Amino acid sequence: MNVNEAIADVLDAEGVEYLFGFPSNPLFDSGSAENAGVRTIITRQERTALHMADGIGRVTAGENVAAFACQHGPGTENSVGGVAQAYAESAPLVAIPAGYDRAKTDVDPKFDSLLAYQPVAKTCEQLTDPDAVGETMRRAFAAARNGRPRPAVVEVPKDVFAKEAGDFEYEPTSATRSGPDPEDVAEVAEVLCDADRPVIYAGQGVHYAQGWEPLRELAEVLEAPVATSLNGKSAFPEDHPLSLGAGSKSEPGQLYHFLEECDVLFGIGCSFSTTAYGISVPEGKTVIHATLDPADIDKEVASAFSLVGDAKLALEALVEAVDDRTEGDRGRFDEVADEIASVREEWYEEWRPKLESDAMPINPYRVVGELDRLLDKQSSIVTADAGNARDFMAPFYEATEPLSYVGWGKTTQLGYGLGLMMGAKLVRPEKTCVHVMGDGAIGMTGMDVETAAREDIPVLLIVLNNFEMASYDTPFSGHYADFAESMGGYGERVENPEDVAEAIERGVEKTEEGTPVLLEFLTAKETDKSIF
Repeated sequence: MNVNEAIADVLDAEGVEYLFGFPSNPLFDSGSAENAGVRTIITRQERTALHMADGIGRVTAGENVAAFACQHGPGTENSVGGVAQAYAESAPLVAIPAGYDRAKTDVDPKFDSLLAYQPVAKTCEQLTDPDAVGETMRRAFAAARNGRPRPAVVEVPKDVFAKEAGDFEYEPTSATRSGPDPEDVAEVAEVLCDADRPVIYAGQGVHYAQGWEPLRELAEVLEAPVATSLNGKSAFPEDHPLSLGAGSKSEPGQLYHFLEECDVLFGIGCSFSTTAYGISVPEGKTVIHATLDPADIDKEVASAFSLVGDAKLALEALVEAVDDRTEGDRGRFDEVADEIASVREEWYEEWRPKLESDAMPINPYRVVGELDRLLDKQSSIVTADAGNARDFMAPFYEATEPLSYVGWGKTTQLGYGLGLMMGAKLVRPEKTCVHVMGDGAIGMTGMDVETAAREDIPVLLIVLNNFEMASYDTPFSGHYADFAESMGGYGERVENPEDVAEAIERGVEKTEEGTPVLLEFLTAKETDKSIF
């Protein structure tokens, strides 16, 4: 067995269903991955392949780890951005790029991909010893599965792939969890119970821990409102009376109101990283920070109390501790819920004219409003691309089911969402997977509509076409619906707001028939956003 075949067997043993990438890499070229039972999908560019692997990790809460491969040199140069996005968004995957032959590794002017990957990978190794396939790949998968999820990279020099791997036996890795110190839990429970106006802020760690139920239980026993990060959106049902929605560059009015008014802010499964796409922690609040990654504690936001451990274990422990300190109904649920509803209604009324606008060109908020109204929330997964699409969707699309919205935004690569939803559709074929994007995003990754058609991945793409790049006054143009047809999908261009709803319904039906769909809405140059 050579190294190439041994790596393919590792992928199979680790339960990897998909290997994404772009040739030439021996894992594709020799058919070794397919022979091992791993489906290979070739995309039109390396970045989309990584985004698809990223999406699988995100929508399965890290239970499925996908893999990526590409050629040395140009392939690795093109792929660094996709690895960086996964790193910033804490998404698990294993990348296996080819490297230059060992004799050329240090010869100028070759691109040193190993060095380039290191700052944006959880682990980064070069496999130079054919006898070390098992231990090297095991470290990569263990890193991806355990602790904070992030990409792991194993670069394999071209000449090493063909070397004999020798005796080869592989034991797959497993995932472990650790919980917070019980004494810290007791202290935090006291603070939460004594708070007059606590707010819970839930991040993506709640998704990875699958801590949705204890999060709801804690909110209800504390009778405290819950906001989420954009990455954590859908971790708490946004139709719940205690929901404040998601923090982002644009956010709901009730979220801003309660952050300003709270006395204790409890962040769970979040990093509190300073970003334009998250909340700003107001001064003068007692901050409690519960996270899996101790490096995030006091990184940017000083916390008075902290818990380190798996979000679900932390939430379950807190539910028990808080329940022991309270005597049933605390009597403020209705008061808090009524205040949320009142502030939300006042905020929403300001935006209703845009969400229901009959103006032409179509107001993009009208498209968002119809999506929110028409999509079956229990059977849909949604994301929005960087820029205006994200800012229109985040406050106004109500996510009610866990992992039904894939939120992101730290490095904001245009075109990221297309690969995310293609990956999501592969592992959740029963779901309607929807991506909302703009002119700039489709220009970055739009050719992979052909990949969706070729590989039978029926996603629904919503393109908000206002013939410019966001608010930069950079003119773009194109007939994207015709483009989708030319790539093997179904395309439809919509100009009248009265046709928006029926177009969405047709689009969903077409995806159910197995066809990728691109709906192009000619929209106004909307600049208003819900920013406080």
